[in-house]
Amino acid sequence: MDDKQKDAFSSKYLCKLLVEYRKPVLVILICAALLAVLFSSPLFITPLFKSTVILYPTSTNSMSKVLISTTYQTNKDLMEFGESEQTEQMLQVLNSNRIRDKVIDRFHLMEHYGIKSTTKYPYTKLNKIYDSRIKFRRTEYSAVKITVMDSDPAMAATIANDIAELFDTTMNAMQKEVAVKAFQLVEREYNSLCQEMASLEDSLNTLRSLGVYDYESQAEMLSQQLAIELGRGNGQGVKNLQQQLDILTNYGGAYYAITEKLDHDRLQLSLVKSKYEEAKMDATEEVPHKFVVSSAKQAEYKSYPVRWIIVTITVLATFVLILLTLALIGRYSGFFRGEASGAEGQTQEKNQRNTDHQPRNK
Repeated sequence: MDDKQKDAFSSKYLCKLLVEYRKPVLVILICAALLAVLFSSPLFITPLFKSTVILYPTSTNSMSKVLISTTYQTNKDLMEFGESEQTEQMLQVLNSNRIRDKVIDRFHLMEHYGIKSTTKYPYTKLNKIYDSRIKFRRTEYSAVKITVMDSDPAMAATIANDIAELFDTTMNAMQKEVAVKAFQLVEREYNSLCQEMASLEDSLNTLRSLGVYDYESQAEMLSQQLAIELGRGNGQGVKNLQQQLDILTNYGGAYYAITEKLDHDRLQLSLVKSKYEEAKMDATEEVPHKFVVSSAKQAEYKSYPVRWIIVTITVLATFVLILLTLALIGRYSGFFRGEASGAEGQTQEKNQRNTDHQPRNK
């Protein structure tokens, strides 16, 4: 690139061109600004209103383990905000199809977004618009921000608040799928133990009706009394005591086994009962899984498009394009002028040489 071509891109030369063509440049910039205002108007771009909800997850998902459990040791508190792990879980649930499908069905988003079921790939288009207008992200303080953009400001706020409520509903539904089955298993074991203990108590009552109340103490007492009656020579007393000892001999082992089994079952029942109460609470009660820091409200002005940004970018881009165009025009126009002047000089030089070589007349 020679000096003339470099001069075509110099700031002084560009300023000179701008001053020279200031009127058409100004007209073009005004036209570009007007066109940007026009094409960013509601006639071409649907204005969208933004509503946001900020949530914190809870630190625990089980109320029973925090409130009534005696076997599960935890330092979690229902009033404590969740940490990074709970925040990631919240984001996964919010992005799940469970919430997406409920939002789409509840607000009839297919019709609201103007998508006909007869069009090609309607659900793909619906999901694409959903992802562009409903977003979830983690904030710098480990909270979750729900952002909803919609052409209807009231609907945007309603969708954002409903998604926050759907998070609790979805979490409880997922946990109940497991909690109900767990409760059924524990309930079956609890009822089985209760029935077994009732049967043992009936057997024990039968033995008591036969006179077996406490095998060890009765055997010791009857043995002592028998020795006394034998010493006295009381035959009838000895006979009665011997009959009672025979009953203890026949049913004492069963009594001892039943009482041992009952003691074991009572201990087992106390453990199962605590699990039963925990499982029942998890299966029947609904625990909140979020803290709502900021609820969504109806926006008073649109958030998209930002017209002044569009106009500013359009004017700046047009101005840069004008500069490049003027520079290129100046560069190539100077190049062609230089080429023409060079050819003219070569012709004059050639004619001069021909004149010098002609013989002079004497």
